[in-house]
Amino acid sequence: MALHVIVGKGPVGTTTAEALVAKGHQVRVLSRSGGVSTDAVEHRQVDATDAGALADAARGAAALYNAVNPAYHRWPTDWPPVAAALLTAAERSGAVLVTMSNLYGYGRPSGPMTPESPLAATDVKGRVRIRMWTDALAAHRAGRVRVTEARAADFVGPQVPLEGSHLNRQLPALRKGHRAWVIGDPDAPRTWAYLPDVGATLATLGTDERALGRAWHVPSNPPRTQRQALADLAAAMGRPAVPVSGIPWPVVRAVGVVVPMMREIAAMRHQFDQEFVIDASATTATFGLTATPWDDVVAATVGAVRATA
Repeated sequence: MALHVIVGKGPVGTTTAEALVAKGHQVRVLSRSGGVSTDAVEHRQVDATDAGALADAARGAAALYNAVNPAYHRWPTDWPPVAAALLTAAERSGAVLVTMSNLYGYGRPSGPMTPESPLAATDVKGRVRIRMWTDALAAHRAGRVRVTEARAADFVGPQVPLEGSHLNRQLPALRKGHRAWVIGDPDAPRTWAYLPDVGATLATLGTDERALGRAWHVPSNPPRTQRQALADLAAAMGRPAVPVSGIPWPVVRAVGVVVPMMREIAAMRHQFDQEFVIDASATTATFGLTATPWDDVVAATVGAVRATA
């Protein structure tokens, strides 16, 4: 049993902690507000920008996980100091740095994205993620630290708050039979990442040396359009499919004048107006990880909604 330290206690951090505990490891979760420790998971109050405090908390740990989630519109200001502190803490403690990332660095795709796809993003948030990875990889290649990274598509699952998922936020509309207004083209194929699969992937990357020095995609089901995915969720609720419409982009931009989140979404239009899918075959071939079957994902997500209805 080894010590694994997770920075961030949101859905990703919590789910990763559960996956590591299931593997028999000791888990310590660090966050700005702290938390209530249990026999399975220790919580500590630590500022994610404090490299010294992070290194102290990670002393003796096998791996240090970056599951931090800055406000969407504050990535350019909030991510650099956190990423730098985590990299320094991993170097000082000797722990493997496992970063939870996304697909922003690829920019506008021309087909299914693989971990070898060029990091060609030109938007602000994509460049932030590119810089984080290139800095970590440079330190790894220099022998200063050992790093790996998981990249996942948009989240789905009962662990994700309604506002944290493009699908989950539509669940109240589905339950009431109302029209669903989605971001982008409702008929563009998309990959969806089930959060327990994300946690399982991170837990594997932090415990297998084959993961080091490169990025990996989280195994996910075949693509579903937003219209298809919402119809699946409605059917699991015993409801008919609802009409699904894309919010016009001029409306998104207009709302973005006063709502920072919508302003940032408008800047990422390229992720929503065409096919946006990943290839995670390398993760499956190397580690044997596979995606939870889509029907199970849908059932679990709907079950959580029923439990809180």
